[in-house]
Amino acid sequence: MLIDGHNRKVDYLRISVTERCNFRCQYCMPEKPFSWVPHENLLTFEELFLFVKVSIDEGITKIRLTGGEPLLRKDLSVFIKMINDYAPNIDLAITTNAFLLSTYAQALKDAGLKRLNISLDSLNKETAHYIAKKDVLNEILAGIETADQVGLKIKINCVPLQDINDKEILDLLEFCKNKNYEIRFIEFMENSHANVKQGLNSQEIQNIIASKYKFEKTKKDGCSPSQSYTLEDGYIFGIIEPHLDNFCSDCNRIRLTAEGYLIPCLYFEDALSIAEAIKKRDLGEAVNILKNVLKNKPEKNKWGDENNSNRAFYETGG
Repeated sequence: MLIDGHNRKVDYLRISVTERCNFRCQYCMPEKPFSWVPHENLLTFEELFLFVKVSIDEGITKIRLTGGEPLLRKDLSVFIKMINDYAPNIDLAITTNAFLLSTYAQALKDAGLKRLNISLDSLNKETAHYIAKKDVLNEILAGIETADQVGLKIKINCVPLQDINDKEILDLLEFCKNKNYEIRFIEFMENSHANVKQGLNSQEIQNIIASKYKFEKTKKDGCSPSQSYTLEDGYIFGIIEPHLDNFCSDCNRIRLTAEGYLIPCLYFEDALSIAEAIKKRDLGEAVNILKNVLKNKPEKNKWGDENNSNRAFYETGG
């Protein structure tokens, strides 16, 4: 069992398999061109799997693959199969923008993937283009439909942005309700790489939904960062409220980047690398580094004075 310095059980590993992305979403990516980390600097899937195995042996029960956009990493389904073959009962999911999903959904399902978290910020073609800086909506919707058809469980994530997609909150809720997908609205997390300055907070999101639906706050689901709400007909939606840091007390997550950096908290600049230990096949040292990172995992997220992080979410996943 993995326990951090505040006596919290850690059983959830998020792995960013690439920082590369085929979108330039305004709440995540820098506006100016920048250089990607060279591919040779990334841990191979075989190297990542060495760490995954010892992590599972130490108590990790849930793994989510993120990016960047994880489907840009070649042979991702091979990596998924490695994990699934080693631990078939592991809760294995991907966070994706779904642009390439219609091509890969069946292979991901066959490899052992169980769930998808899909970013869908607009049902309007022009608004989706504006947010992603690319014409993306048709491909996203096709990817969602294909993933549904092959039997992958789908959860939708949406970041409401002031004067951009805030008028679509009810439309997105109803789209997911009709499809039987859970939707989670995520408060915009300020970061130095974003090109937008203002999102909607939880109360503003609730007020919009309350203009049409009655709902009740329901018990939080374990260590999930999402607060759930239930409509009168039983449909459940969620809101993630990082500004309240009220999910830090039972945080069960740790993050690994494609270069091998273990990050104890999304809003925390310190990290330690397991890359050298893994490349030397020194798994004992990799576990020692993991436990050292957990020992120093902060009690709460470490935002700056203006709640602005320098952490690039495209490197770590959200």
